[in-house]
Amino acid sequence: MIVADDNAETTAADEGSARQEYPHRGWHSRGYHPHFDSPEKLQSITFRLHDSVPLALIERWRDEIVELDPARSRQDQLMAQIADYEDAGIGDCWLKDPRIGAIVERVLLHFDGQQYRLLEWCVMPNHVHVLVEVLLGYRLAAIVQGWKSHSARRANRVLNRTGAFWMQDYFDRYVRNEAHLTLVREYIRMNPVKAKLCERPEQWRWSSASKAESRPA
Repeated sequence: MIVADDNAETTAADEGSARQEYPHRGWHSRGYHPHFDSPEKLQSITFRLHDSVPLALIERWRDEIVELDPARSRQDQLMAQIADYEDAGIGDCWLKDPRIGAIVERVLLHFDGQQYRLLEWCVMPNHVHVLVEVLLGYRLAAIVQGWKSHSARRANRVLNRTGAFWMQDYFDRYVRNEAHLTLVREYIRMNPVKAKLCERPEQWRWSSASKAESRPA
């Protein structure tokens, strides 16, 4: 559980916590979802507010899914169900508050170019999508935990609350090839449009699409 405190600033010590001499673990599990940790691989990451999709509901869907489409794995079907549910805007949706959206975006950008390279990101009302290349010497799990812990402390302070902010785990998928990369980038950019939050991706303020012209290609 993440609890608000006064030590909310990102420091050089945070960079050290993400760096390890032999940090990359390949496939591993931090709970019910497997993760892939490897240097200089493009990773699609999603992390969610703690009340966005109840874990009990995810487990029920996992048990109920029948692989009707041979071209789609059970995991793909589960992820599609979760995406549809969270795009409906379930829960408190604290991230739609401009103050909180700004906090999360600043945290994502803080170590861009030092620990990782951000390709795309989108802060939705109750979840966050990131496409990132983790740089050699840094651990994906530690990077994501840094994003979550620093943003949670600052957001809880703004909201005058304590307690869990993010769901404990996160979802990640490494990008297999150029075609997959195109699909991932399109999904992240178009998520606010799909959720009917705006008409064009560049209109969504807390996203890479809204800042495409100011960032290097």
